[in-house]
Amino acid sequence: MALLIEREAAEGVALVTLDRPDKLNAIDLRTAEELAESWRQLRYDVGVRAVVLTGSGTRAFCTGIDRGVNVPQPPSPYAIDDPLLRIGPKANDLWKPVVAAVEGMACGGAFYLLGETEFIVASRDATFFDPHTTYGMVSAYEAIAMTQRMPFGEVARMALMGTAERIGAARAHAIGLVSEVTEPGGAAAAALRAAGVIAGYPTDAVQGTVRAVWAAKEAARTQAMAQAPALIALGNLGPERQAELFAGRRGGGGREGGGGAPRVR
Repeated sequence: MALLIEREAAEGVALVTLDRPDKLNAIDLRTAEELAESWRQLRYDVGVRAVVLTGSGTRAFCTGIDRGVNVPQPPSPYAIDDPLLRIGPKANDLWKPVVAAVEGMACGGAFYLLGETEFIVASRDATFFDPHTTYGMVSAYEAIAMTQRMPFGEVARMALMGTAERIGAARAHAIGLVSEVTEPGGAAAAALRAAGVIAGYPTDAVQGTVRAVWAAKEAARTQAMAQAPALIALGNLGPERQAELFAGRRGGGGREGGGGAPRVR
């Protein structure tokens, strides 16, 4: 299993953990399937009234799709198969509140998950960045998801700067991406405490509130997501060139991005 699910029956909280620490909790096809299935199962689990989502270890919450994964694509510029579109709770019709607990890096495809949580708790050492443009890829779904959570200029800067810059936890808190900053190693415990409080309230009222909050932004998000496949098809470099750029990411003295150490703000 690439995913761990622990249930705190007394608290009504489930802890969902991406469990691929050796791969920085990157998502392969198996993990994508397990995530989708887990959210669907949690819909029917009356003992679970709130969920915490985190990653195993302290190096990364999630670093997006595993670069070793081959995702076959249909022979049409009008269709793109993206397995990450199905990994989030809202994509699987789960309206129980989900709190994210972030330790270490959260980047790229991690935003498919973070974009479908109610709020984010992060440790002081957490960093957020989007490497797509660095490697010749359009940041479409990720940027759209983050535009729902961050000021426009902050999303644009993060998406366009690629690996050259990372948003630290303090900055993420200041711009509203993160709701609480903890000491290193403390994000999951803080998220579980918050989820425990929420789980103690009448679940129908809680889920109704979740739906109301999401209704306020869902129309704009749906319209933007509909444009993403065409933008990706037009703007992405070919897979071979992407792979070349990714393979050279540790050039320039062994530091990520090939252009020196990334700037954290």
